[in-house]
Amino acid sequence: MSRLRLILGYLGGLLLVVSSATHSLLGWRNLSTALALTRAPADLVTGLAIGWYFAGVAMFTFGCIVIWELANVGRRGALALWPVLLIGVMYVAFGVWARLISNLDFFLLAFVFPGALLVAAAWPTRTPSAPPIA
Repeated sequence: MSRLRLILGYLGGLLLVVSSATHSLLGWRNLSTALALTRAPADLVTGLAIGWYFAGVAMFTFGCIVIWELANVGRRGALALWPVLLIGVMYVAFGVWARLISNLDFFLLAFVFPGALLVAAAWPTRTPSAPPIA
């Protein structure tokens, strides 16, 4: 695996870890303030908070998986990159979908960009060789 691809992968994984903290800490503070202004029922706010914090934990976990797999790519080879590729593809797909339905460019930065870094790092580069023709 090239040094550039490793750097892109580690950068993407680090962005996932950092964004999980900002999502959970800063994002919920802003959302809960806005919800308080609408006088949303307490059970609704609690349910949203649980889902919001779970998303932050999931983002952190994805970032840790990416970093772990990249650290083990030398020992495990291309097999270590499949979770990284899957996380990257899902981040890109979610970011594009969220941008389309919300018209907010935020999703391009928060999801498409780190996802694209992971896809670039993990995309398979070797094709299996064809069997010799008899």
